[in-house]
Amino acid sequence: MKRTTYCGLVTDQYLDQEVVLKGWVQKRRNLGNLIFVDLRDREGIVQLVFNPEVDADVHKLAESLRSEFVVEVIGKVKARKTANPNLKTGAIEVEVNALKILNKAKTAPFDIDDNITASDELRLKYRYLDLRRPEMQKALMIRNRITQTVHAYLDKHHFIDIETPYLTRSTPEGARDYLVPSRVYPGHFYALPQSPQLFKQLLMGAGFDRYYQIARCFRDEDLRGDRQPEFTQIDIETSFMDADEIREMTEGLLKDVMKETLGVELTTPIPEITWNEAMNRFGSDKPDIRFGMELQDMSQAVTGAGFKVFDMALENGGQVKAITVTGGADKYSRKQIEAKQDYIKRFGAKGLAWVKVTEEGLNGPIAKFFNQEASAR
Repeated sequence: MKRTTYCGLVTDQYLDQEVVLKGWVQKRRNLGNLIFVDLRDREGIVQLVFNPEVDADVHKLAESLRSEFVVEVIGKVKARKTANPNLKTGAIEVEVNALKILNKAKTAPFDIDDNITASDELRLKYRYLDLRRPEMQKALMIRNRITQTVHAYLDKHHFIDIETPYLTRSTPEGARDYLVPSRVYPGHFYALPQSPQLFKQLLMGAGFDRYYQIARCFRDEDLRGDRQPEFTQIDIETSFMDADEIREMTEGLLKDVMKETLGVELTTPIPEITWNEAMNRFGSDKPDIRFGMELQDMSQAVTGAGFKVFDMALENGGQVKAITVTGGADKYSRKQIEAKQDYIKRFGAKGLAWVKVTEEGLNGPIAKFFNQEASAR
């Protein structure tokens, strides 16, 4: 049987039409006379109805269905008496007149839905089951749309997609290389690329003035929040473009990606801040400007106050900065604040210096080291 469409794409445009669907049984509800089955595929869920008055044999076979059985069905699309607003297909259901079980399934080690409590180890052991969950499938489909949009946008702007080698010689970069032994040259090793940097520079010299690649990169380093041993990047190199042109081109790419993948209209030009401003306000060169607790310069307020930690920082050309926690004076007790010292030490801090600012003035363990007049300003 040739599939008519995906389960999640059956809408009221198919009303009173016969459709062929294939997918996985999400769940079955037996109400005696009627059996309802949620059939799932990568596009979503549609409700199937098995009625003995339509076909008694098909109804009897439906009694044997269990979660994750793979089936194909033929049925007529009908309007549901009570629509489900939480489903794309919530306005219709499919009254089944033919059913074929393609594959039976054992009881899954965890539910195939997004609200699971299974451990990461269990999910990875049964990765093929974990990837059936809507959340996981949505993420991979969004990634696919991003890739398609990038290809379309850069092709429109005359960039050439060029695939560069994975097996190459080791080159000095920011991390350790992954090494691959060579069978042809015993005792020698290939290195997996940390980035296509040298190759794209060769391409510029060869006259390919606009190159890009959805590139796999490999770096033999420890896991961090923003880095993995292998990752994918949109790699771009150009000649004969200045900084403003590159920024405009990149903003256009981001705008297209956001619109095509999430339906979000990105306003351009994107606001800019200098590196110095980013570091002064957020202490990071890749700040999230939505973060409300920006750094406040307290250097003047503590100058000459006699607190050795502050004095040494200022004498060495540094600054004393603080994060303002609005309402924190009432919200946090001294015990709660000091309990956070153990938390911040995980990030290399030696301690937590704090002061409460109230209508009565400053209080706390370092309050006496503040220049009261400067602090008031």
